[in-house]
This record gives sequence, C-alpha cells and structure tokens, in this order.
Amino acid sequence: MQFYSAERLGLFIDGSNLYSAARALGFDIDYKKLLNLFAGKGRLIRAFYYTALMEDQEYSPIRPLVDWLDYNGYTMVTKPTKEFTDAMGRRKIKGNMDIELAIDVMEMCQYLDHVVLFSGDGDFRRLVEAVQRKGVRVSVVSTIRSQPPMVADELRRQADVFIELQDLESQIARAQQSHRDDRAYPAD
Repeated sequence: MQFYSAERLGLFIDGSNLYSAARALGFDIDYKKLLNLFAGKGRLIRAFYYTALMEDQEYSPIRPLVDWLDYNGYTMVTKPTKEFTDAMGRRKIKGNMDIELAIDVMEMCQYLDHVVLFSGDGDFRRLVEAVQRKGVRVSVVSTIRSQPPMVADELRRQADVFIELQDLESQIARAQQSHRDDRAYPAD
C-alpha cells in the first residue's frame, strides 16, 4: 500500500460489498482494527460506512454492527430497504447505496488527498475517474482471489492502487470466537 503520512484520507465502505468479499475469503472484519490500520497511514478525516436496513423487522442481524460503528469512529449512512415483486412473482428486497456513496465522495474529495474505496462494484469506475481528475488519488480495496472475483476489472484498472483484501487479512481479521454465532459485528 502506498500512503503518505501527511495526506488526508477518507474511507468509503460499501458495507454489503465488503462483507461479501471478506466472507468469500473466509474471514470476518474487525472494524476497529481496520480503522486503526488506515488511521496510521495518514490523517484520517472521515470513515463512512454505507448499508441498507430492513426497518420493518423486529430484529436485524446487522443492527449491532451499525450501532457499534456509529459509536466507534464511523459515519453511518443508512436507508431502509425496499421490497418489491419481480416479473416472476418472487419477493425481492433492494437496498442499493451507490448514489449516497458517490455523492459523499464527490462532496468530500476537495478535503482529501486520498480516497480509499472498499468496493468492487464496476459502477464506481466513473466516480473514481472523476475524483482522479480533481487531483485525488484513489485506492480500491476488494479481492480478485475469490471465485468469482469480487472486483470489476474496469474498477481495478481505473484505481491508482488496487489493494487485495486478502493481503490485509492478518491486520484486520476478527479473532474467531467460538461462543458467538455468524454475525458481522466486531469484538469489543
């Protein structure tokens, strides 16, 4: 990873995308370790985490993670999921946070020297290109080592630096705890 100690960093985490990539690689992320890792690389200005929430459920498995992140240094950006029926009559749930993430990156890039995007979504290629034209470096964190790869080739090529998520595992993985189930929240 190429970071400069004086540069202003912003982390933009596509929550569902990062969760899927880490699960495909067989580990859970300790978000405190992740925040500390990047805070040690430069001047961390803000760390955003984006996720959609099912508001009508009595309990959401992601709620403990969202609450923990909100109190531990992350700026949470959430919205309710939408339920619809597809053409085949199947019930589907949608909760895309791409627009929110893109707007925040564009608004924040004037205050940043380096954007770190945790997503493999190819839809972000144009966002990365636009931010680079403003003189901001962009690193993309995802994985090509899963089957199938979780990062779109065009996004990986557009980034100034591609950071393989598996290469960060030893620094950001959550210690396995046998008494907890398969939830995504970090250890305290």
